[in-house]
Amino acid sequence: MMLRAGTAVTCLACRSLLSPRMGLRVGVPVQKLHPLSRAIHHRYSNANAQRTPHRTAARHFTSLSRLPPRTHKYRYGGQGGHGYQQHRTFWVARLATRLLKLRYLVLGSAVGGGYTAKKTYEDWKDSLPDLSEYTWVVPDFVWELSEQIDLEKLASALPELPDAEELAKLIPDLEKIGENFTFLKGLLSTGMGLVSEVNGASGLRLLLESPADSALNAPEAPVAAATAATTAASAESGGDKQYKKTSDKEKIDQLQEELLRSQMKYQRMLERLEKENKELRKVVLQKDDKGIHQRKVKKSLIDLYSEVLDILSDYDSNYNTQDHLPRVVVVGDQSAGKTSVLEMIAQARIFPRGSGEMMTRSPVKVTLSEGPHHVAMFKDSSREFDLSKEEDLAALRHEIELRMRKSVKDGQTVSAETISLSVKGPGIQRMVLVDLPGVISTVTAGMASDTKETIFSISKAYMQNPNAIILCIQDGSVDAERSIVTDLVSQMDPQGKRTIFVLTKVDLAEKNLSSPSRIQQIIEGKLFPMKALGYFAVVTGKGSSSESIDSIKDYEEDFFQGSRLLRDGMLKAHQVTTKNLSLAVSDCFWKMVRESVEQQADAFKASRFNLETEWKNNYPRLRELDRNELFEKAKNEILDEVISLSQVTPKHWQSILQKKLWERVSTHVIENIYLPAAQTMDSGTFNTTVDIKLKQWTDKQLPHKALEVAWETLQEEFARFMAEYKGKDQDDIFDKLKEAVKDESIKRHKWNERAMDSLRVIQHNALEDRSITDKPQWDAAIQFMEETLQSRLKDTESVITDMVGPDWKQRWMHWTNRTPEQHVRNETKNELERLLKLQEEHTAYLANDEVTTVRKNLEARGVEVDPVLIKDTWHQLYRRHFLQKALGHCNLCRRGFYYYQRHFVDSELECNDIVLFWRIQRMLVITANTLRQQLTNTEVRRLEKNVKEVLEDFGEDTEKKTQLITGRRVQLAEDLKKVREIQEKLEAFIEALHKEK
Repeated sequence: MMLRAGTAVTCLACRSLLSPRMGLRVGVPVQKLHPLSRAIHHRYSNANAQRTPHRTAARHFTSLSRLPPRTHKYRYGGQGGHGYQQHRTFWVARLATRLLKLRYLVLGSAVGGGYTAKKTYEDWKDSLPDLSEYTWVVPDFVWELSEQIDLEKLASALPELPDAEELAKLIPDLEKIGENFTFLKGLLSTGMGLVSEVNGASGLRLLLESPADSALNAPEAPVAAATAATTAASAESGGDKQYKKTSDKEKIDQLQEELLRSQMKYQRMLERLEKENKELRKVVLQKDDKGIHQRKVKKSLIDLYSEVLDILSDYDSNYNTQDHLPRVVVVGDQSAGKTSVLEMIAQARIFPRGSGEMMTRSPVKVTLSEGPHHVAMFKDSSREFDLSKEEDLAALRHEIELRMRKSVKDGQTVSAETISLSVKGPGIQRMVLVDLPGVISTVTAGMASDTKETIFSISKAYMQNPNAIILCIQDGSVDAERSIVTDLVSQMDPQGKRTIFVLTKVDLAEKNLSSPSRIQQIIEGKLFPMKALGYFAVVTGKGSSSESIDSIKDYEEDFFQGSRLLRDGMLKAHQVTTKNLSLAVSDCFWKMVRESVEQQADAFKASRFNLETEWKNNYPRLRELDRNELFEKAKNEILDEVISLSQVTPKHWQSILQKKLWERVSTHVIENIYLPAAQTMDSGTFNTTVDIKLKQWTDKQLPHKALEVAWETLQEEFARFMAEYKGKDQDDIFDKLKEAVKDESIKRHKWNERAMDSLRVIQHNALEDRSITDKPQWDAAIQFMEETLQSRLKDTESVITDMVGPDWKQRWMHWTNRTPEQHVRNETKNELERLLKLQEEHTAYLANDEVTTVRKNLEARGVEVDPVLIKDTWHQLYRRHFLQKALGHCNLCRRGFYYYQRHFVDSELECNDIVLFWRIQRMLVITANTLRQQLTNTEVRRLEKNVKEVLEDFGEDTEKKTQLITGRRVQLAEDLKKVREIQEKLEAFIEALHKEK
């Protein structure tokens, strides 16, 4: 049977040709050998001595073998049936009759069975294919040996040679070789052999490789090829004389060169066939792709596994269900060639590159799988990068670099956030690899101070997984003593049961090292203080970023073909090239997956039970809503509240707007317009002052104040509806979210600025109108003025009371006393009240001489007072005095509408203040109506739109939702959802894995 070990292709069947004296043992049991090998080399075994070799080989490849005879049941059960009775008579006649019947049955069966067997054998023989076309499977030099060398003559001449006994130890049993050559030629020429199904590139491997062997357990030397090369070399000697002239050293060199040539020849043949099969598989996959829209898309096995790993990367549970699913973790010193090895495995230059600069700043998970097109895609993106185009490759490298820099927080150099990438293409080995930042020994300028510790922490977090395969990358061009990663790997995997060691840049190592045996020590695991499952030596190019993958492969093959490391036996053929490394890593990965995935599924099943039990005990009447579902529920409630806002009646808007607007502007109207204008007794001067101040107010302040009132009213109504909705069994878990949505919506809402100009015109026209048309309007203006003045008078009385303290009645009833300051103010108040009684028509301000007089009068009574305190007290007293007079004047004007209509001609009554308040009242009504129309027609809808936009933005921001929707209930529901999803994905993957087996 043919076995593929690294780049060498040898014949395992020829191992049986070796003489037992050579001391070589082949640890492949007969049951695990290929049927063709058993047919050729074990046809004389005692176990099958009675069976011909042809029958032995054919038995495993035909369904015509006889089945065991079927056991027939007796018709009546038991041995004789239930109705069986022994007859005491005629037993002799019965016995004779049965014996005669038995004779005919035996003769008939023999004749029929013989004919059937002959017919079956002839049909089976005719159905066998002509295997003469497959003679290329056996190397050409084997046929040449069998034709050109007389093995019997050579065997008889051996005893006559000098040192025949020592030479016999090196040369196999030639008689045995001759017998097997004869049988092998007859077997292939007559068409008797193996009929195997060739399935793509793996079909050739079935023919060349033992299923029991893996790339890591390949034999250390191609013994059969060496035997054939030895025979060829002996044939080329041309006789005993030439053999004597050739030294042993030259003979060994010739054998090694012939061996290498044979290895490379059949390696190229294998690669050519694999390339052809790859193209065929690509065509098949493309045809399968065309019908993909007609049926449900079926995910590949590696895609299912990658989805599980993606979910686990975001999973964080308080139950500490650790992620122990296998990954291939790629670790190494900075610039050791980790990225280059990954690119050779992925067959594309997909990673950003830098000369001595740290490029890998965060873990990159790469899922490799087979597909018809060579493409790459990020987990969170639908864009496909065509890896056969240089433009897409450059865009992919740029995108990876941007994602890495984005994941790194301010003040940091590396990040633990994983970037997930999938790569598909023809002939790519299926596995999941994680490229980690390179291990550094020194923090350089521009790096964070904790960069070294962070990289160690990230690497340990991935390597401490007991099922992770550690791909340890070591730069072969630097001194082994400078390695940092080997110590780290030996700490995490001291037994080396899941570590694969890769020595990169072997071409530079061979060129620079004066002692090539040092490389041999590294590959044999004798130099570094670490153990590994396997050791590989690779070359990943000449160091140029512009090199293509194909050129790197060619360079690697050419290097090892001419390398003395391989020629001198320092490196084994199965330990070199990234292709052998990829096969070995893939085999280890899937072996580890099959061994551990069911255990992980059981662990998550137990975690799910614990979480479900906690939920049932703590929240028995609530649904298990995760954070996203809770957000959708809150979103619907908020939108309902916004819709309710549009159902507010116009009358309600009108009343609250008018009330709030007057509360906002009343102080300005009384203090800055009415009081200054009322200081004059002349009607014309009063009206002129009022008109000027109203115009200034309308131009500068009034429209802004009105819009502020409208906006605040909208906010208050929105908040009121949300508060009322909260009483309807609302979940308190939404409070923070709703408050944040309200604040952000109000912050984004901008009132239409064009409404201000139109509002200014409306207000100016309303204030210009002085025409009171009827008595009800006059009475309404008087009522509005009285209410306003009484409210102000009440506020002024309260201020004065606080200034002077409690009166004698309050002091006696509540046992309170005045403070010294209140005593001084009370004395000042009494003195100023006497002044007002003497001069009821006094102006609003005290003259300086009047202040001095009051102060001296108080000092005469032993009260020291400051002039500022006198003026402050006078302001409040005069305000009260003025409001009291205004209220009295308002009562007089109740019957003044008749005089107003006559423009107060021939009347001492002047009611200009009533007209002022009517103008103010009419402006308030018109402004409130305008704002109400703008609210209901425009602003409420714009606020609803803003709320929807805020909800959409919050819905896309996972971090925002995590901040606003919190609590143990939410976290428990999140964990339950994740664990269930992980368990379902694992079960689906395990089912698919079993089907693939």
